[in-house]
Amino acid sequence: MRFTYLAVLTGCLLCALWLEPVLRVGVLRQVRRLALTVAPVAAAFLLWDLAAVNSGWWSFDSAQILGVRVGPGLPLEEALFFVVVPLCAILGYEAVRTVLKR
Repeated sequence: MRFTYLAVLTGCLLCALWLEPVLRVGVLRQVRRLALTVAPVAAAFLLWDLAAVNSGWWSFDSAQILGVRVGPGLPLEEALFFVVVPLCAILGYEAVRTVLKR
């Protein structure tokens, strides 16, 4: 159970990463552009999460996370969530655009 959150994130990545080589969407070739897109949103939501966790409004099941913290009370998996999910969404969006162009 300790790897549940990480397993879900890995599953999301595996379901989306194949779009890059198969459809040649070019998302991962534009690292700077991707970082400029994901970083501000990830930062805002990380701050929001930190505030929610530290105020007691939000918590994480310690049985389903690794136990590695990035900041006061925030699990590593939660920080990865704000990178993985937007990356998967962008890959999906660009895949649809690529297919529709054809």
